[in-house]
Amino acid sequence: MIKAIFAALTAIFSASGYAQEHCKNLADIKRLQCYDDWFLTGSNLNLAGTEESVPAVELTDIGSVLRSLWELSPEDKRGTYTVRTYQANFVLPYHYSSNINKQPTTPTLGAADLQENYKPHEAKIQLSLRAKMLENVLLPDADLWFAYTQTSLWQVWNSEDSAPFRSTDYQPEIIYVIPTLNYLQPLPFGWNINMVQLGFVHQSNGQSEPLSRSWNRYYVALALEHEQFGLFLKTNRRIKEKQEDDDNPDLTRYIGSSEVSFSWVPGPGSATITRRLNWHNHRRGAWQLDLTYPLSRSNPESLRLHLQLFSGYGETLLDYNHRQNTLGLGVMLFNF
Repeated sequence: MIKAIFAALTAIFSASGYAQEHCKNLADIKRLQCYDDWFLTGSNLNLAGTEESVPAVELTDIGSVLRSLWELSPEDKRGTYTVRTYQANFVLPYHYSSNINKQPTTPTLGAADLQENYKPHEAKIQLSLRAKMLENVLLPDADLWFAYTQTSLWQVWNSEDSAPFRSTDYQPEIIYVIPTLNYLQPLPFGWNINMVQLGFVHQSNGQSEPLSRSWNRYYVALALEHEQFGLFLKTNRRIKEKQEDDDNPDLTRYIGSSEVSFSWVPGPGSATITRRLNWHNHRRGAWQLDLTYPLSRSNPESLRLHLQLFSGYGETLLDYNHRQNTLGLGVMLFNF
């Protein structure tokens, strides 16, 4: 099982898995030509001396994916109230923390009860959906979306405490999406700005004191792309609350106010690295790496193997001021 997992993860960074099998035994010149056909022209491999033809991996163009997912052009529009996925939807049955948070605390609410039985092994589940509420609002092809994301950490392996949900974050969101490709000049080195997002987010964990955590924010984000590469830049601005109502006044000091996400989709697999930044203290914030690969290579839209690595503060609101390293392994459920 472990060997299979690492084989799949290695394939994420290679679009030539099939080519290697069919090209490696050819004579030198033919072998080089075989690899050239695969990598440079994207054509099918028709191998001398065999009747079988292997379809080439079709490289993903991030720009076309963004246009389809966010309906940025008139031909991509699908009308209102059609439910689609937003952030990744996944189930990670194995999620390990190097430093499980057994006693969450905040400056205003103090420390919660110590949970001595909490295990470092748990499960992580995320569900994230969106729907367009209004189309062609204010600006040409600009749309207004509503999104909802729910992320849970479940002590499923903790039989001593009857497998409780340790943390669940609820995040409704309003997003105004402005297509920009037709209005902004291309950037150097072939990069383009595909869209601007303006958003308002409420995030809370729905628990009572002293475990209650919440904050409201608005943000501005840019989505850039170049061939198989994508770059997402976001800056958040927290909406201030009255001191007596603020469960976590120091939240942004730990998780930061900016986010940079870099994606690479070289073939059927994908890799995304995300950095949350506190510009005043670079030791805080967090890093997250997500690797996915389809369980069925012939059907990339099927279930995908999902490996997630996290290091830093704020994997959930309950852990906003708690530093840990985590590893999660499971499947991405769907993407549409």
